Amino acid sequence: MEISDIRRENLRKLMMERFKGKQAAIASALDKSPNYISRCLSAAPGAAGKKNIGEEFAREIEKVFGLTRYQLDQEGMKPPRPVTSNAEFLGDISVWDDDTPLDDDEVYVPFLKEVELSAGSGIAVIEPSPHQKLRFGKMTLRRQNVQPSEAVCVMVSGNSMEPVLPHGSTVGVDQGCTAITDGKMYAINHGGQLRVKTLYRLPGGGIRMRSYNRDEHPDEEYTAAEMISKDILVLGKVFWYSVLL
Repeated sequence: MEISDIRRENLRKLMMERFKGKQAAIASALDKSPNYISRCLSAAPGAAGKKNIGEEFAREIEKVFGLTRYQLDQEGMKPPRPVTSNAEFLGDISVWDDDTPLDDDEVYVPFLKEVELSAGSGIAVIEPSPHQKLRFGKMTLRRQNVQPSEAVCVMVSGNSMEPVLPHGSTVGVDQGCTAITDGKMYAINHGGQLRVKTLYRLPGGGIRMRSYNRDEHPDEEYTAAEMISKDILVLGKVFWYSVLL
């Protein structure tokens, strides 16, 4: 097969693969007129206006469509499928510290922390930290139906929620949503210990706590009576999390 015929067939493959056979679409991508592309694709011998794809245009086609150099000249070329983006640009990262004033559409969200009482007795309570806090946009909270006054943050400790939430991850918790939806993630006060688990309801008002790392952390089940005796309280539903790798 002549090189001109190989290039013509490969251009046709690209048109079918990338543009569903639409000449106008591939012409636009190559910054050519539809008539020009039509002439390049014309295969009839001696057809009026038929145009061979020259060296310069062949290399341009390869560049535009991410092909390797001289790939258009190879018989039986298999065009690579276009990569579909799975990311969205949300904007630049702004740097701030505790002295940076809040914008009009921002609020501070406090962190919860474990505080040991009675000088080493082992008894602990959970309360907001007077120092740690994160900024959240009010619109971000509104999208999640979270009232700013009900939002708190919790730091994940340990490997029980890996790989989704590695040690040191931060989660945002809606304290206004404590009703359990099976399989959703919640923050829990377990006798003064902060825990983050996926929860499932059990008959009689009990709960099942599940970790993502189930090999090392098997499910825990508590009846309604045990939740009272062991001081287990659902603090709220996780609506956001952040992971540093």
